Amino acid sequence: MTEFLNFLQPHAVWVGGLLGWVMGSFLNVVIYRMPMILERQWQQDAAPQEVQPPVASQALASAPFNLATPASHCPHCQHRLAWWQNVPVVSYVLLQGRCHVCHAQIGWRYLAIELFTTLALAACFHHWGLSFQALIWSGFICNLLALAVIDWDTTLLPDPMTQSMTWAGLIVAALGLTPVSLNDALWGAVSGYLSLWLVYWLFKGLTGKEGMGYGDFKLFAALGAWFGWTALIPLILMASLAGIAVGLILQSRQQLREPHYIPFGPFLALSAGVYLIWGDIFSRLGWA
Repeated sequence: MTEFLNFLQPHAVWVGGLLGWVMGSFLNVVIYRMPMILERQWQQDAAPQEVQPPVASQALASAPFNLATPASHCPHCQHRLAWWQNVPVVSYVLLQGRCHVCHAQIGWRYLAIELFTTLALAACFHHWGLSFQALIWSGFICNLLALAVIDWDTTLLPDPMTQSMTWAGLIVAALGLTPVSLNDALWGAVSGYLSLWLVYWLFKGLTGKEGMGYGDFKLFAALGAWFGWTALIPLILMASLAGIAVGLILQSRQQLREPHYIPFGPFLALSAGVYLIWGDIFSRLGWA
């Protein structure tokens, strides 16, 4: 096994790229299905037990629906994809961005996410080589990307993803797999959650409106667990500035969605990506 890993070490970039190539396709599934899975769960929890839905609705609700089932299919015509229609990047090019059966347009974002994930994970393995660090930071990037896109689409930051990310950050810090001590990771998680929680209630008390959601607190807590409490100030500054800039651009173009606000999660994710790459610069400047 050691000899095999030594053989692969010079090719770590290709290993990371191959992993990212596969993960990009899976992330598209997560982004599309996770909000639907949560909505189904909420509907089941909210429905009174004594009220029985129609037989057809019962069959639909009882049909397995998760990240693995049903098999990948066209959302327009429900055509089940053949294996060659489900190859990351390649299938999109071969199909020219359209369904093979109904010829409906396939969103360009599917391709963009697959390409981005391929390049991002290749960069991880280039930096850390074939190591646990490369794997854990690859997982961090994949989860962060999925959260950012889901939040942009739905203004949801799913608890299973944000909370597992927080626990993962604490665990890898305890194992010494990140440069953050367990003490800094713990206080990063606590400070990240409480800081935005306080801002939320202060803003609500002054305006009577909700400025952000609880998912933002949990995501910021997760970033604190991964980067430590000293990273929270540069992270929130970068996220706020990016959010304001994008908000002003969308407002000037009259493209703000109702009720005229944009989700904050994507900008927290963006700031985390910037910090992951250039965090040392912030440390030298005394900002982290």
